Amino acid sequence: MKKDRRQFLKNTVLATFAIGVSPTLLAKTTSKEALENVNNSDLTDCNELTQDFYGEGPYYTAGAPISNDGMIIPTTEPGTRLRVTGIVKSLDCTEVIPNTIIDIWHANDAGEYDNTGGYHLRKKIITNSAGFYSFETILPGKYPLDPATNDFRPSHIHFKITTPGHTTFTTQLYFQGDTSIPTDLASSITTGSFDATNRIISLTDNAGVLEGTWDIIVDGDGILGASDLHLTNGMIYNVSPNPFIDELTINYGVFKSSNVKIEIYSMQGELVASIEERELKAEKYSIVWKPQSHMASGMYFCVLKINNLQVHYLKILKK
Repeated sequence: MKKDRRQFLKNTVLATFAIGVSPTLLAKTTSKEALENVNNSDLTDCNELTQDFYGEGPYYTAGAPISNDGMIIPTTEPGTRLRVTGIVKSLDCTEVIPNTIIDIWHANDAGEYDNTGGYHLRKKIITNSAGFYSFETILPGKYPLDPATNDFRPSHIHFKITTPGHTTFTTQLYFQGDTSIPTDLASSITTGSFDATNRIISLTDNAGVLEGTWDIIVDGDGILGASDLHLTNGMIYNVSPNPFIDELTINYGVFKSSNVKIEIYSMQGELVASIEERELKAEKYSIVWKPQSHMASGMYFCVLKINNLQVHYLKILKK
């Protein structure tokens, strides 16, 4: 027998208010327009990402197994494929955080959770040595809060994010264009402690797979550091073609005279190629990279480092 989800969620929210609000984490978001029309003042912002109004929700199961390949679903799982990638950084947005545990769970294509004690659509992933994470699943189905109404919870994914030696932060992620967001009690909040604005990400259809990016800024220990460096010092404007086969053109900008590196990393955080390293003045640059013929197909990260600080990256796909 199904639980009354609306009442359960209301009770959860009341409990959240009774206990108090958890510490917040931050997420760096930069609009496409800001990236194309670089404005240094815009790029310094780290937007606060709050706890979700519904908190953990009623369907969490502890002890989910770790996914070493980032797959949350079996290959036969019905639904629209969804891939989310990002990087985890410290609160000042300058240090990447490896070994962050990201506990993920969500509903299936029909909007049902696995509550049998198993771990279907429930996995943990761990950020690699460069702070990157990536996982592939399906776009969760929506479900009605009350069978007597037409109010549906929007498609969403639950997260518990734990950095080494620090507390766990629990929240939910939503997707732009979902018609249920305006009427949803949680994802429609645009101000205050439960503001969901920066937890609603855009998705791009890439050959039938919906792709989105969610960079997470949390409390934790980073492996790189420099208090005065950030995205205001440089960025990658574009990589093309993407996907690529034989060569990749990388267009990037340097905003202050600096030591600049362009590097390619695998999904496992391994350095694949050092494309460029030199002192550069403030200017726009372009470089063509021709990978070795034996380079395996798959997803990689093109990384820009300024004075040895990783300040920007873009996903690239080798065919």
